[in-house]
Amino acid sequence: MQVEWLILADSAQVVGNKLYIMGGGWDRLTVNKEFPAEQRVGIALAIKVPWNRTNERHEFEIEIASEDAETIAKVGGNFEVGRPPGIPPGQDQRIQLAVEANLKFARPGSFVIVAKLDGKEGQRVPFHVMSGA
Repeated sequence: MQVEWLILADSAQVVGNKLYIMGGGWDRLTVNKEFPAEQRVGIALAIKVPWNRTNERHEFEIEIASEDAETIAKVGGNFEVGRPPGIPPGQDQRIQLAVEANLKFARPGSFVIVAKLDGKEGQRVPFHVMSGA
């Protein structure tokens, strides 16, 4: 399996396996409050599931951590992708997931979001939190 994309956004939703994001694709977050500060963040994740891995249960985990490897938030779950009728043999399937969370940042700094699939790291995206207050 492969993480196709991992996107930070102001808001993210998946409806009917279509991704809807607002304010997406950023890598710098300006917080206009005193620290520690809570900020709402959307996370979009797309996973390519190979033909031979469909119709199986898989685990995903999304972790947000500071530059000191301190976990700020972690969310996970299970998914299973089936094969739709009439799909050509060997065709990969895409599943998209979206998570929204209020993250508490103790201070400005560098952070990372990590997506894991079945316990293995799939993608890592760094981002920075800056004070705008």
